[in-house]
Amino acid sequence: MTQDTAPLAGIKVIDWTQVQSGPSCTQMLAWMGAEVIKVEKVQGGDPTRNEMNDVDGSYSLYFLQLNANKKSITLNMKDPEGKKILTDLLKDADVFVENIGPGDVEKLGFGWDEVHKINPRCIMASLKGFNKGSRFEHVKAFEPVAQSAGGAASTTGWYDGEHNVPTQSGAALGDSNSGMHLLIAILSALLQRQRTGEGCYVYQSMQNAVLNLCRVKLRDQLILDRLGKLSYYDCYPNYKWGKAIPRAANAEGGLVLGWCYRAKGWETDQNAYVYIVIQQSKKGFENFCHAMGFEDWITDPRFNTANARDEHKEEVYKRVEEYTMQYDKYTLTKELGAKGVPVGPVLDWYELENDPDLNDDGTIVTIDQQDARGDFKTIGMPFTMSNFTPDYQRAPKLGENNEEILKGLGYSDDQISELLSNGVIGSNDGVKADLK
Repeated sequence: MTQDTAPLAGIKVIDWTQVQSGPSCTQMLAWMGAEVIKVEKVQGGDPTRNEMNDVDGSYSLYFLQLNANKKSITLNMKDPEGKKILTDLLKDADVFVENIGPGDVEKLGFGWDEVHKINPRCIMASLKGFNKGSRFEHVKAFEPVAQSAGGAASTTGWYDGEHNVPTQSGAALGDSNSGMHLLIAILSALLQRQRTGEGCYVYQSMQNAVLNLCRVKLRDQLILDRLGKLSYYDCYPNYKWGKAIPRAANAEGGLVLGWCYRAKGWETDQNAYVYIVIQQSKKGFENFCHAMGFEDWITDPRFNTANARDEHKEEVYKRVEEYTMQYDKYTLTKELGAKGVPVGPVLDWYELENDPDLNDDGTIVTIDQQDARGDFKTIGMPFTMSNFTPDYQRAPKLGENNEEILKGLGYSDDQISELLSNGVIGSNDGVKADLK
């Protein structure tokens, strides 16, 4: 890491988060150069340390992939001495991030009012399931809860047949997405503090983060309210429309006609597919026709307008798929893409794990955990900066930095030993695997 260009060099973050939503945010802060001190429970630490662990003597990939580059201190927050240590840490912190249970941080004496008194410059950031004042404010939220309450599940999946059920996205819309939204808020608050000299309280709900990514579904709902149908949905025209927008299947979601088509090898490979978009504009449509050899469609009134194609979706799907099944997904993407057609291969996670481009360009990074696990891969910082590249380091052992952090607060060796004896702090060098 080049410290003179690290965006957050000199920023100190107290990270009282766990599982995925909060740690995804604080890991980004660490990768951008902040000192991130992760506060964990004495017994076990972050619940993901031993959740789905496949290597004895290390920690789970779930934990490692979300907590790289951090320091770890364990504190018994029900002990007055544990609370005193957290208070001391907050006195010179720039950011305090928490996502523990609804109302818990206040019960333990570290709500916004208390934190602001401890350190008026400190920015406090909370991540919860629902908004303050919501009738669900005190409900614990997990990934599928947020996707369900945020409008993602009701619009994902198929609109008919036995699989016509609200469906989760494979993307962590509730967890990591919420963490990235919180990251935006924290960075904004840091810029604001440069002008005001004072920290503020930022609050991010998982429901709101999902809603933000689903805003086009509100667009669709408003159009449905007005027109009673949505011609650009796959179920149109032969569908009994209700009050709410239906699930969209594999449709692109706008006025362009997008669909997922079988490619060569689909009989034995469930991901031998490509996604192709037929653009709405005259130029884009004609470009598609020339690329596919469908020049007859250019003058055919059943296909040469976007509205006509909506009326004849099944015919469009059938002919395009007859073409795509002749070629593998990589050939289709390369050749159609070169001719200006929006197209992409459906890449499975074995392909992504071993993708030469993603491994070479720093999207997928390899980190040496320096224990029984050795190397592991994770998704690195998702954007690049011309003058800065993160120095990816391993995740901390549980309580690994207890002594370093406590000595920085003025604790002596004897005092640290006493804290350990009294169960205020603790540590471990790995856990047993629970996956065999």
